[in-house]
Amino acid sequence: MAEVVLRDQLGKAGLAGAVLVDSAGTGDWHLGARMHPGSRRQLARNGYHGESHRARQFVPSWLQERDLVLAMDAANLRDLRAMAAQQDQGRIRLFGEIGGLGGQDVPDPYFGSDADFARVLALLETGMSRLAVKLRAMVSGEQIQDR
Repeated sequence: MAEVVLRDQLGKAGLAGAVLVDSAGTGDWHLGARMHPGSRRQLARNGYHGESHRARQFVPSWLQERDLVLAMDAANLRDLRAMAAQQDQGRIRLFGEIGGLGGQDVPDPYFGSDADFARVLALLETGMSRLAVKLRAMVSGEQIQDR
């Protein structure tokens, strides 16, 4: 869901095509699978399109090619940092910090109810709109703040 919401927010910020957006998990489960049906339903209910998304696994070499890698929770942050060389550590951040969510984890609603998927979508919309503002500043060469 995060990738879909971020792409939408980047479009609204005038950054469509200006920022590379990827989504991948740290584990190899679900490789190639479609997005969870609960995620797809929640996105569709809110005017998003998540049908083309397929699960991928994060590749450590991507760290050298990305300016920012966001983890949705502390466990994924730990896993990503374990894959990274020392010089790449600063590019790996917790989404809840960068997205202005007070550093909170974005819960995985995989086994949850529709209400759980709705709660996660609301967190993503809030954080991604804030992230889009920061990315617009980065693209234009301004200094960004982690607030």
